[in-house]
Amino acid sequence: MSDAPYLDALNPEQKAAVLQTTGPVMIIAGAGSGKTRVLTYRIAHLIATGVDGFNILSLTFTNKAAKEMRNRIESVVGTEARNIWMGTFHSVFARILRIEAEKIGYPKNFTIYDTDDSKTLLKAIVKEMNLDDKVYKPNYILSRISNAKNNLIQAHVYLKQSDLIAYDETTGRGKIHLIYAEYAKRCFKAGAMDFDDLLLNTFKLLNNFPDVLHKYQHKFKYVMVDEYQDTNHCQYMIVKKLASVFENICVVGDDAQSIYSFRGATIKNILNFEKDYPDLKVYKLEQNYRSSDTIVNAANSVIAKNKDQLEKNVWTDNKEGNKINVLRAVTDNEEGRLIAQNIFETKMTEQKMNSDYAILYRTNSQSRSLEEALRKLNISYRIYGGTSFYQRKEIKDIISYLRLVINQNDEQALMRIINYPGRGIGKTSLERAVVLAAKEDKTLWEVISSAHRYAELKSAIPKFRDFVTMIESFRVMNNTHTAYDLAMHVARSTKLLKLLNEDKTIEGISKYENVVELLNGIKEFTEDDTNEAEKTLGNYLQDIALLTDADKQDDDTDKVSLMTIHQSKGLEFKNVFVAGLEENLFPSQMSLGSRSDLEEERRLFYVAITRAEEELTLSFATSRFRFGSLLPCEPSRFIDEIDNKYVQMERRSLTAQRQTIGNYKRESAAPKESDSLRRTIHKQNRPILNRPPAISDFVAEPMDDIEVGMRIEHQRFGKGTVSKIDGDIANHKATINFDEYGEKTLVLKFSKLRKIDL
Repeated sequence: MSDAPYLDALNPEQKAAVLQTTGPVMIIAGAGSGKTRVLTYRIAHLIATGVDGFNILSLTFTNKAAKEMRNRIESVVGTEARNIWMGTFHSVFARILRIEAEKIGYPKNFTIYDTDDSKTLLKAIVKEMNLDDKVYKPNYILSRISNAKNNLIQAHVYLKQSDLIAYDETTGRGKIHLIYAEYAKRCFKAGAMDFDDLLLNTFKLLNNFPDVLHKYQHKFKYVMVDEYQDTNHCQYMIVKKLASVFENICVVGDDAQSIYSFRGATIKNILNFEKDYPDLKVYKLEQNYRSSDTIVNAANSVIAKNKDQLEKNVWTDNKEGNKINVLRAVTDNEEGRLIAQNIFETKMTEQKMNSDYAILYRTNSQSRSLEEALRKLNISYRIYGGTSFYQRKEIKDIISYLRLVINQNDEQALMRIINYPGRGIGKTSLERAVVLAAKEDKTLWEVISSAHRYAELKSAIPKFRDFVTMIESFRVMNNTHTAYDLAMHVARSTKLLKLLNEDKTIEGISKYENVVELLNGIKEFTEDDTNEAEKTLGNYLQDIALLTDADKQDDDTDKVSLMTIHQSKGLEFKNVFVAGLEENLFPSQMSLGSRSDLEEERRLFYVAITRAEEELTLSFATSRFRFGSLLPCEPSRFIDEIDNKYVQMERRSLTAQRQTIGNYKRESAAPKESDSLRRTIHKQNRPILNRPPAISDFVAEPMDDIEVGMRIEHQRFGKGTVSKIDGDIANHKATINFDEYGEKTLVLKFSKLRKIDL
């Protein structure tokens, strides 16, 4: 099959990786090197050479990627592609658990708790234990539990780990081991698994049941793993077990793009892969098809500073392209304005679309100034990582009813909708039922289903009975009706649709439309002939529970994309802005304590650079507001790590900064490369020469003699009156009532104020 037509689309190294179908293989895929094409054709080639699709396991990190790959494989080899076990780790393992869950004590119809469900349960446990919810915050606790599970540390093991408990005590959270134990117990009782349980419980199955391990080892004769550098210890152990018989394992990844250690991912999995498979064959995809030569070489010059990496030399035949622009702003607000204006001007002069642009940043909080600037210029944008459609209240309400139909022990779903819409079940009655369930080690459903047996619930017996009868009727209907028909019946009979339809506010109309859209989505699911899975309600709920941000669609794609760099991985844009390149922001202050952390930040910067196809702009501010004060900033070391010959400092004139869009003229477009300043950022803390002018020629005066009642002017907030002064001599703070912006507290030595006449 070496003369198969699809092989003609591959370069020599890609082709070699595709043709090597047996034994352990590692494909090091540099940014933009066509890794998806190689993955696709490698699987297609396996099938074309006689491998049964049912014997292939392909693990990805998004459902969207899996679906696209399956469609491309099908276009080459036909419907046999539908037999491949392909999907995310979580979706494939959930599929295995649906078959085998009863072996570890879970029902086949177990519920998958999303992050909100887990946090709600943790909040309840913290409250029940009378712990301080300001100390035991659900985000932190869930992160600790997740990290433990990813390292195969179950709750009963955590209870015996003195080092883990000692660490928790040093942070003032010495009860986390008890919270973890109760959380695990409650999830098990509710027949629910969180995302990490899908991995941990799959490992338990393979580790504790030799017959199950044998079954899947011989089923999956060929194992492929995408983004292998992002796997955690639990995923590594599962893959190793599954591939241990035939060792036809192929992992694909790029150590230079390993950026998820905070989720438990370990770069050692890819760096040390050869230790597990001494006869490993390695293929390096080094030709970049995405970016200009300048961007590729700039990225190489940065990542070369890392010590822990696999050797490779990424190159491209693409044109040289423009140099990388560096924008210097006085404040974070000015940074937003410069980026927005740059987008506006190049759109007008080069006839580009909003979707050609992406603005990337280190933390979500940076989006504020960028959003404000884009709105002022009427530039449409979309923020990734906002509230998911499936996390909206009205959607979760209906989904909770559907979850309860599948699994009556789903406590989080039950608690959410037992009195919504209102049916007269009081808070006191529900709390009594919860206490009884804990006391008798029963599920909440078991208690309310037999409420007549408990004197404590006497007043609520009829209401509990009506609720149970309604849910049971939905269960019966689920046996004979499609997921869509049942969902529509639930929405109507519970009066949820009616309740939302009666709210004629803008928010109410939006909520109603969201529910209609949900029902449309369920209808589409039941009629999707391309999906081989059964069109059951249970499968639908599993599909939406396992959606990632990358799987969600937007009805209007012509928008500037705003997202953190972590969220940008795997994406590409013609024009990319990377904002906030300042020390302690990027690299993050939290990463400066060790070389390994700093190297991960550098890999994150590498990912940011390599998202760009044609134009890349980096920006930083010399001052940024934090905690109400304007603090000085210095440029990120990462800017200086780019070879000088690939970078230019962009000069933005005062006129360009101040002019209004209404007076915009084509001849006032952004300066051409020949007009731009040579980059002059010097090593470490050396000054930036030939800086572009600031927002104004504001000259700050020494403010040692500032007094209450004095009139002052600030370069950003304008004129105001000093109302209070406090702090020690080195850190004097002034509370100032600004004429336009109201009261602000500023640190004087950083604030650049000047006195003005009354």
